[in-house]
Amino acid sequence: MEVVTSEAVVLRLSDYRESDKLVTLFCREHGKIRGIARGAKRSARRFGGTLELFARINVQLVLREGLSSVREADALTVYPQIRDDLPKIGCAGYACELVDALLPEGLPNPRLYRLLIAYLERLEIAEADGTDRRFFEINLLNILGYRPALDNCSGCGTDLVASAARLGGNGAILCGRCSTGGRLLSSETLTLLGRALRTGRFGVVAFSPSSLEEAGRLLDAAIAAHLGRPLRSLAFLRELGE
Repeated sequence: MEVVTSEAVVLRLSDYRESDKLVTLFCREHGKIRGIARGAKRSARRFGGTLELFARINVQLVLREGLSSVREADALTVYPQIRDDLPKIGCAGYACELVDALLPEGLPNPRLYRLLIAYLERLEIAEADGTDRRFFEINLLNILGYRPALDNCSGCGTDLVASAARLGGNGAILCGRCSTGGRLLSSETLTLLGRALRTGRFGVVAFSPSSLEEAGRLLDAAIAAHLGRPLRSLAFLRELGE
């Protein structure tokens, strides 16, 4: 029985029986792990209130198929500024639920881990912002191999910046010849999304209101095509007016 230590973000948790918690962790070294923390609701010595949604922790685990065993956890940060702001809570919860929904279990993904940490750190110091959310989404899709083609028509390969790009089904981007019924996508929106992929830093790219709306339609469709169920956190964001 090997005990491993890893840095992790808490993606999901729920109460189990009288004193235990079921947790889903995104570990830097081990990827997404589902586990049970026995006595977590009672043991301040072993867990100390660190098992909270989107908290960043150091955790001791016994890795097993199915449910791993969570032995101990120490907080690196619980992101207190996020927890004092409903829109920030909504965005952080959404990011964690989206990673949980799209990331397979047991596959390390250090690029995605760094992206999630960077978004949580951004939310800790800045207002919840639509541009940052869309920046997170396009980079997440890119890392997981789900990014829609931004340069060329998904139907015929035509250069999209030089044509009237339109949003097709499942988030595909088509030229005017391949789709006449989809919503138009401006070259500004496609250029900004491409820049978001190249910079890799929050706060560098700024979407105008119109390009943010277009990017939102595109990314919502692209993400929905890979989800098996609606996200509760997305419904919460929409109640807040996103």
